[in-house]
Amino acid sequence: MKDRTRFKRYEGGDPLAPPVDLAEALDAIGEDVMAGYSPERAMREFLRRGGRDQTGLDDLARRVAERRRELAQRHHLDGTLQEVRELLDHALLEERKQLARDAMMDDGDRAFREMQLENLPASTAAAVNELSSYDWQSREAREDYERIKDLLGRELLDQRFAGMKQALENATDADRAAVNEMLTDLNELLDKHGSGEDTQEDFDEFMRKHGDFFPENPSTIDELLDSLAQRAAAAQRMLNSMTPEQRQELMELSQQAFGSPELMEQLAQMDANLRALRPGEDWGGSEQMSGEEGLGLGDGTGVFQDLAELDALSEQLSQSYGGARMDDLDLDALARQLGEQAAVDARTLQRLEQALRDTGYLKRDSTGQYRLSPKAMRQLGKALLRDVAERMSGRQGQRELQRAGAAGDLSGATREWAFGDTEPWHVPRTMLNGVVRRAGDPSGPLLSIDDVEVQETEARTQAAVALLVDTSFSMAMDGRWVPMKRTALALHTLIRSRFRGDHLQLIGFGRHAEVMEIEQLTALDAMWDKGTNLHHALLLANRHFRKHPNAQPVLLVVTDGEPTSHLEPDGEVYFSYPPHPLTVAYAVRELDNAGRLGAQTTFFRLGEDPGLARFIDQMARRVDGRVVAPELDDLGAAVVGSYLGSRGRSPWGGGGYGDWFGGAGRGFWVGD
Repeated sequence: MKDRTRFKRYEGGDPLAPPVDLAEALDAIGEDVMAGYSPERAMREFLRRGGRDQTGLDDLARRVAERRRELAQRHHLDGTLQEVRELLDHALLEERKQLARDAMMDDGDRAFREMQLENLPASTAAAVNELSSYDWQSREAREDYERIKDLLGRELLDQRFAGMKQALENATDADRAAVNEMLTDLNELLDKHGSGEDTQEDFDEFMRKHGDFFPENPSTIDELLDSLAQRAAAAQRMLNSMTPEQRQELMELSQQAFGSPELMEQLAQMDANLRALRPGEDWGGSEQMSGEEGLGLGDGTGVFQDLAELDALSEQLSQSYGGARMDDLDLDALARQLGEQAAVDARTLQRLEQALRDTGYLKRDSTGQYRLSPKAMRQLGKALLRDVAERMSGRQGQRELQRAGAAGDLSGATREWAFGDTEPWHVPRTMLNGVVRRAGDPSGPLLSIDDVEVQETEARTQAAVALLVDTSFSMAMDGRWVPMKRTALALHTLIRSRFRGDHLQLIGFGRHAEVMEIEQLTALDAMWDKGTNLHHALLLANRHFRKHPNAQPVLLVVTDGEPTSHLEPDGEVYFSYPPHPLTVAYAVRELDNAGRLGAQTTFFRLGEDPGLARFIDQMARRVDGRVVAPELDDLGAAVVGSYLGSRGRSPWGGGGYGDWFGGAGRGFWVGD
């Protein structure tokens, strides 16, 4: 059996490196989504910035730009012309030496030759052309002149076929003949391909004869064309970048390449074929090369290929075009230009993007747009809740406490476990049940689900929670938009994960109020409509309380402004600034209704407006409520603390978390 084992270079980076940090990415994406970005854009922004220990696209793009700038500022383009000039000057020096020391030479002949050398044109190309028929007396001078023609031929070939300059050094006539044969066969193949008459057999036969000239080993005519056209286009861009004088000199010198004008004819025909077959290549571009290091034609073409590759990498890293994906990054090109570590960093970003999509954190909605999935919302909410817990415990110098099971005191009784129970297991009773069962059936399992008993807890009061968040334009203008969303998500996560029996309703109020799902609120763009319709928000909150008559009403209001709009009896919104007395009266009436329903009310005042402070204080006193004025980074801890405090005390008594949270740190409590 034929062995089909294949090996290739490992491309996975450090195999011991930790996995991609999705938690950090999700936190950053969630923050940007709350700030108004789409999830797709938020993901792009994270990939652009990178993480704590992860290089981002911006850093890679910066290094690409630095590499490009370094190439352009290091080199200039007359390296071949300088090398030819040096060879020519050395040949002339050796020839003059030979004329001076040749005692047997006729004086008239010596004078004529010296005059020829003295009156050579200043142009290097013109001087080389004029000396083409000169009968050199010095062997060293003749060899230098022949090296000029050899150098030009190798440079011209190296422009089109990388490595030719070195491969053809000290080339024989047979080597030059092989090059001419390859160019002739290549042009015939390109002509046939242009007319659609070539076959794979034609290409295979060409590669069989001339494959040594193509170390990249193309497998199809198209791969060969791509490679040749990219290099030929780079050679043309180098020519375009020269001064007119440099171009003219080079064209004239090219006629002396290998002492054979046929070479230039073959190369010109090849360039014409490549232009026709690959018109999309950049044949008309140019660069400003202002450095001190001279470039030969072959090396210069390589540099121009590098510049083109760097430009392509810059566009790929920008990810600014339609349909851009991290998979577009050319990792091989990145490794060539910036080193293997850059390719590893880019590959990690690719894995990160793919993991965010594959793990279900981003989902497409019915419009085809990406949205944060419920799974992502839960993860983000847990992270925010941990941050809130750290802030709350830090205020009293306490460690974070974790309590398992339902929020109620243990009664001492046990019962069989039922699906959905969150009470802690009673381990002794559970193990005893297993032992008793196995006494009658020794072959049974050590422990069965039917053996499990849980500890009963005392009944706990359910809560109907209404979180009213101000979505007026001032919230966005003053930087309170994201903290408001983070607060809502933290409270939503707490209730959904630890107090599932409670009923939470999120209500956003700007010019009018609206009941929102958490996904809708977190993705809400900044609202620029004027108006703070607390009246409408309280109407919706009271409707929520009435739907749950057996639950304890908890009213939490986050706002940075006095009410400036209300609903008219016909449902239309009325707006007035300063606040109209009727607007205030409507809001007060609905707050009184909430008080009659037994709602425990807390206002969270944002900002330092004295008028707002007086208004909120008066509103809170009407319903025996609280007022807390936290700084923005404490808002989530304040709201969650107030909710936990409301659950831990009766509607009329003190105590609970809210009491000892107040008065500490930067926030302060007013009233009780």
